[in-house]
Amino acid sequence: MTEKLFYEDSHRTEFTAKVISCEEAKDGFCVVLDQTAFFPEGGGQYADTGILGNTEVTDVHEKNDVIFHSVTAPLEVGSIVSGKINWKERFEKMQQHTGEHIVSGIVHERFGYNNVGFHLGADYCTMDFDGPISKAQLKEIETEANEAVYRNLEVEVLYPSKEELKDMDYRSKIEIEGQVRIVKIPGYDVCACCAPHVKTTGEIGAVKLVSMVSYKGGERITMLCGRRAMRDYEKKDVMTKEISTMLCAKEYEVAEAVGRLKSEQTRMKSQIAELQQKLLKFCVAEIPVDEKIVTVFDGSLSGNLPREMMNQLLDKGAVICAVFAGTDEEGYRYVIGSRSEDVRSISKTLNSTLEGRGGGKPEMVQGSVKGTEDAVKEIIARYQ
Repeated sequence: MTEKLFYEDSHRTEFTAKVISCEEAKDGFCVVLDQTAFFPEGGGQYADTGILGNTEVTDVHEKNDVIFHSVTAPLEVGSIVSGKINWKERFEKMQQHTGEHIVSGIVHERFGYNNVGFHLGADYCTMDFDGPISKAQLKEIETEANEAVYRNLEVEVLYPSKEELKDMDYRSKIEIEGQVRIVKIPGYDVCACCAPHVKTTGEIGAVKLVSMVSYKGGERITMLCGRRAMRDYEKKDVMTKEISTMLCAKEYEVAEAVGRLKSEQTRMKSQIAELQQKLLKFCVAEIPVDEKIVTVFDGSLSGNLPREMMNQLLDKGAVICAVFAGTDEEGYRYVIGSRSEDVRSISKTLNSTLEGRGGGKPEMVQGSVKGTEDAVKEIIARYQ
């Protein structure tokens, strides 16, 4: 067994230990110590990293009560080495994990839902609950969780006997053999957990539930606590100030300003669409339809305008109409149609000759090609 110093003091950052074994591994070496402050991956929380002797600890895992340290260089068996965990990383993980316990406890007490999935990543934390939660309820949960933070409650760690455990009401996602470790936040949560936590809820700093999506009949909630919540706020604060400046609006009024801008954009889009339709009619009126295939190149056409121009030219009397929108440099998007001819062969030739793609029905084809206007006209001329 490896003595687990992180259970004696979750805030311990440095220690000394004896090297029990050191074996070469796939990506370095695997070291076992007689004791360690490095927490192995478990309980939804990834492993600590840091320094051990003169080498870097990149991963830590546990098997049969023995903790294995993945390191980048070998350590002498029997030597005494000093270890130092990456405290900033550890503390952030503890902030998230204790915050998760509070939120999960509140959800379980209020709705009876279970936390059926928890993942604590390098920059995010997600919780999966097996029931629906509304946006209004999510806000209430966040408010209550932060009340627990403000109360600065002591986070208790208990090791109950089997007899005591029988009478204890606690959350646990899996069946646990041997000694059960209970993490208790008075008034909010009692849960079996193997991970280190902050000593008081005040160390969490803040709980921010940033998003929620439906997941397997329940909800997946993304949470940021403490330093991560602060970094998130700082980024959004910078963006809000930039938007405020661009819109010449107060920071608390940017949403209203964007709403007005969006309404104005919708109105202008409608105006532009009307003007485009009028302009299209003028352009069609100027295009002669005296050839079998009326061919038009217009780089300003977008959306459905090429198809509308084609239909208007067919209404005007064109036997076949081919409209190309684009440039020689970027290629052309095309639509070709007829009320009496099968135009699929024209499309096939364009595609095979000019690296194109597309197709359609006998009366209309659509697609895109790479090539110049002259190259396209040369192919069209074969069908005149």
